[in-house]
Amino acid sequence: MQDVPLTSRRPDVIVYRADTLDVTPTRPEHVLLVAEVVSPGSETTDRIVKVDQYAKAGIGFYWRIEPAATGVPLVYTYLLDPATKAYREGDLFTGFVKAAAPFTVEIDLSQV
Repeated sequence: MQDVPLTSRRPDVIVYRADTLDVTPTRPEHVLLVAEVVSPGSETTDRIVKVDQYAKAGIGFYWRIEPAATGVPLVYTYLLDPATKAYREGDLFTGFVKAAAPFTVEIDLSQV
């Protein structure tokens, strides 16, 4: 993804707007949601740096997937406040994701 401030980012998961799939280069306004999977060594970048960069780029939704002691990951969701260009905390999912925005999705986290 290009034009993210200061760098070119490659999130672990990107969900694009359907009407922009053939547009290149990919820009933040083409993206509905980005998700990052936190791993050893990426904690600070995924929890602080990328959150700020994606918000400033105007990406509406950010999800952070964290490993848990149970073996079933936790999913932290964030929603962009366009006025402040910062994310507000959304839902925390444990065991099962059932989200309505930015699209309806259900994911059994024990199966991923």
